[in-house]
Amino acid sequence: MKAAIFGLLVAALAPPALASGSHEGRHDEVMAVGWPGKKADVTRTIRITMKETDDGQMIFAPSEFRVRQGETVRFTIKNAGEIEHEFVLDQQDKIMEHKAAMEKFPDMEHEDTNAIRLAPGKSGEIVWKFTNAGAFKIACLVPSHYDAGMHGDVTVARK
Repeated sequence: MKAAIFGLLVAALAPPALASGSHEGRHDEVMAVGWPGKKADVTRTIRITMKETDDGQMIFAPSEFRVRQGETVRFTIKNAGEIEHEFVLDQQDKIMEHKAAMEKFPDMEHEDTNAIRLAPGKSGEIVWKFTNAGAFKIACLVPSHYDAGMHGDVTVARK
């Protein structure tokens, strides 16, 4: 009984994970897709444009690319669209979890090292080291953008 009361007390005093509108998790979590790279180790730059199309689609260009396991890549990302977009790099299941959270909390702020949110006309970069081979995703998780086509595939080939 004392353990149950203690558990309830701890839960009641714990800060809410997402209710605050902030999305800070995963800084220390090891990610299957890799981790932030060092600029000095960059071996290639991939330029990505985010935009809306005349037919109502939202896209990344390019939306598919291949890298090698162990490679450190600089993504230079430009929002050439008329509305805010974001670039998130992760596993498919993590992308879908994040998408669901964004739908519940659309004003969520990001501080994830694998993501960047850009206003129209703005540019930014992410330097990333791909540590594991496999299939991963890029996505814009601003509500409705993923469903409008703003996602793509990343293939990481074995060394």
